[in-house]
Amino acid sequence: MNTFGRIFRVSMLGESHGECVGALIDGVPAGIPISPDSLLPDLARRKSGAKGTTTRKEADVPRIMSGVFKGKTTGAPILMLIDNKDIDSGKYEALKNTPRPGHADMAVWQKFSGFADYRGGGHFSGRLTAALVCAGSVARRMLAESGVKVEAAVVEIGGAAGDKAIGEALDAAIQAGDSLGGIVECRASGVPAGLGEPFFDSAESLIAHAAFSIPAIKGIEFGAGFAGARMRGSECNDAILDESGRTATNNAGGINGGITNGNELVFRVAVKPTASIAKEGKTVDLETGKSVPITVSGRHDACVALRVPVVLEAVAAIVLADLMIIEQRIPRVEKAAVKKDKAG
Repeated sequence: MNTFGRIFRVSMLGESHGECVGALIDGVPAGIPISPDSLLPDLARRKSGAKGTTTRKEADVPRIMSGVFKGKTTGAPILMLIDNKDIDSGKYEALKNTPRPGHADMAVWQKFSGFADYRGGGHFSGRLTAALVCAGSVARRMLAESGVKVEAAVVEIGGAAGDKAIGEALDAAIQAGDSLGGIVECRASGVPAGLGEPFFDSAESLIAHAAFSIPAIKGIEFGAGFAGARMRGSECNDAILDESGRTATNNAGGINGGITNGNELVFRVAVKPTASIAKEGKTVDLETGKSVPITVSGRHDACVALRVPVVLEAVAAIVLADLMIIEQRIPRVEKAAVKKDKAG
């Protein structure tokens, strides 16, 4: 459902045009420094403002409602909420009976019998990734204590690579009232060997599971990925250099048999083009059952992949934090100092 993880557990809540979005995080050890200000740098990376992103501008200042006392986690569940303020729901009233092509509208209408919040995609909106970023920031701080670092970046937009080519591709798509997809790569260094469990909780299975919770993700590959299908075994095999498991190449992406091997963790995701575009499409009127044209106006990203890197880092950090706790690789913080009674 809306909860992921075995020990480090994240539950998602909220809708795009509801009062707020948020995350409930359980399994966080006590004593980790967390404050709203500490979450702002990651949230800022997810914000709109750059070319190709939506004009919706939210402050994205999180409210920590529980689980943190005097700036440190208490070991109790942490509830983080982010208010929705910059909302314009008017256009969605006109679209409520005409599901937008490429969106979840039709599937959600069928599953929930028309009762789901249709404004801005409701619970299925990319808006909820703000809450994922908050949870990922907490996980990232836990991993930092063990020397694990997670970084992601856009490597391709609309088939173009490099800043100049990507900029030109974006300009052309925006001018045409269209959108673009992209590829985002994530790398995690310092990941110890031995994380992951056979068969259904393999490191790859869990990362893929979490990655597909990000709206618009339609594919994932690890290491050489699909290119490995065109290699010979002699090309794809990573030569082992020493007893630590260090390899000469990293076609496996840091995972063998579903278990991390101590090398850098590398994976990429495919992000589909934003579904809301100014070009006319075809849909069905749910009241009449007839085919009708549709044009989606409003505030939308021309390329949502541009805002995915920090979200992908978040889900990777969430998975790795959970696996590290399972393997007891997250260091315990020192006990808080207690002043002794002078007469004691």
